[in-house]
Amino acid sequence: MNFRRGRAAAERASERRRREDEAPRLAEVVPDLESLRLEVTEKRGSIGIADATHIRRIVVEHAPALFLIPCGESSCREGGHDITRAVLRGLENKATVFEGEDPCTGQTGTAPCARTLVFKAYATYKR
Repeated sequence: MNFRRGRAAAERASERRRREDEAPRLAEVVPDLESLRLEVTEKRGSIGIADATHIRRIVVEHAPALFLIPCGESSCREGGHDITRAVLRGLENKATVFEGEDPCTGQTGTAPCARTLVFKAYATYKR
């Protein structure tokens, strides 16, 4: 059982890396972007999950214009969060602070995953 779970996780990670490699670079899509930081939290229903907040500092010069974040629920299958459209929309609007949320599309056992990713982005732009 653990072997299958590990293999599935490795396949998902490999697929995510392939998509990142094929994506255009963030510096090409938003050439005047100087820095980007994402504060990411997960919640279950309306309740935040303790110790589930982290900060992602994006290396703009090398980062893909793709923002895929795996679900933090260990029993979630085929889930995760693609916040690419929301992040790029905020950057294209030259917003310095913007936020959004994305419900997980995966399954935990026979039920839909109940987690939602909440993010807040902080961007700076070249003058």
